[in-house]
Amino acid sequence: MKFTTELIVAASLAVTNGFVAPSKSRRPFAVSHIASSWAPKPSTTTRRLAEEDLEDDEDDYDMIDSEGPLSKGIESVSWLPSVVKSRASGSDSVTKEDVEIIPLFPLGGIVYIPNSEQILNIFEPRYRAMYSDILMNGSKKFAVSMSHPTEEGRFAEMGVLFELEDLKEVSEQTGDKIKYICSHKVTGRVKIHRIVNPDVWASRDTYLRVEATVYDDSGKTVTSDSISEDNVKEEKALRDSFAELVDLQHALEEDVRFTRESVASLATKPGAGASSLWQTIRLWHSFAEQRLMARQNELQRDFQEKLQLFLKKQKGLKDEEMPSVIGFQDLSAELQKEVQELQKRMAIELQPLTLESMLSMQMILEKSTHTSRLELLRWLIETETKRLNTKRTLQNLFSNKGGPTDLSKIPPEELMIKPPSVPDAKTSFYEDEDAFQ
Repeated sequence: MKFTTELIVAASLAVTNGFVAPSKSRRPFAVSHIASSWAPKPSTTTRRLAEEDLEDDEDDYDMIDSEGPLSKGIESVSWLPSVVKSRASGSDSVTKEDVEIIPLFPLGGIVYIPNSEQILNIFEPRYRAMYSDILMNGSKKFAVSMSHPTEEGRFAEMGVLFELEDLKEVSEQTGDKIKYICSHKVTGRVKIHRIVNPDVWASRDTYLRVEATVYDDSGKTVTSDSISEDNVKEEKALRDSFAELVDLQHALEEDVRFTRESVASLATKPGAGASSLWQTIRLWHSFAEQRLMARQNELQRDFQEKLQLFLKKQKGLKDEEMPSVIGFQDLSAELQKEVQELQKRMAIELQPLTLESMLSMQMILEKSTHTSRLELLRWLIETETKRLNTKRTLQNLFSNKGGPTDLSKIPPEELMIKPPSVPDAKTSFYEDEDAFQ
């Protein structure tokens, strides 16, 4: 399988789902050797570097906020025991009223959000069988859970419920490479208590089944938390924090930023629909993904310029003749080395941003009340605001041409150095402006 890395050659901006992000203005070309940091099957070197960085990242969380929601890094999330070398225990039947046995479909390092629509291509034999079973028994539903980043066969305790809405058989059109193309609606969350048949994971003979409790987030049921007066205060606090962040993003002219119009339309209510908090959670998730892509493009830009120059000088190609994919073996020895270094650097530098998005969305799923989800999302927004305030402080320090900076005008928590009058002040310096704090 080949993975490609695109050349981004435009500085124009596009408005997408409530935020502004860099857009592409011309056909990109790529080197078939480069794999992005989220590729399904990374190389041994890439995986090792990523795992080392995950360990380092956990230490970073501890240094930044030892009491914050993500202070434990990966272990901030609740994980089930690994199914590797596990044996089935207990009965396949349940007696509790709120617990049921449903299929489990683990989907890598992806976190899905309730009240969203998802399309899956089904090709593995065990999941072909799963879809046949849920169609035959009429349930048309299954649990989806995120996989642990570094431990095989270990899944998040909290997942989501996929309900099948449409299924198209495409085996004839695809030469049986893909059996079904399926459309789903994510209607709620699923808390997994145990995996009923962990021993089938290694054999891949059939799919996993879990004992789980389903929490409906479709808006069909109204809980006492949904109508709590405390929500009014938290919803206002979230809107205020979001407005402050958007103002700061525009003041700093961030490449990826929310539109000003999104402030007035920010959804904060419980339940489903356009006013649901889940819509804002999805918006934040998209923002994190776009910021990750922007950082990826930034890392690639210097190499792609050299690659374009190589193709023009050594291959005699013009702009309109640039190929869409270039073989690794067709590059010069110097460029081949740069490709390998770029792959390693992308695995290391993009991992914290990937981890941030994954952990924050998973922890929101784990929150049991609307109020607690409001509080966690506000914490994420305020953390991003602090990062940008630090960035602005650094810009002011390094761009000050009129003389020494007046430290009295900078909040103590944003100072890089200790002011003479405050001997006990803590030093705070962030080397990577894109690091998650």
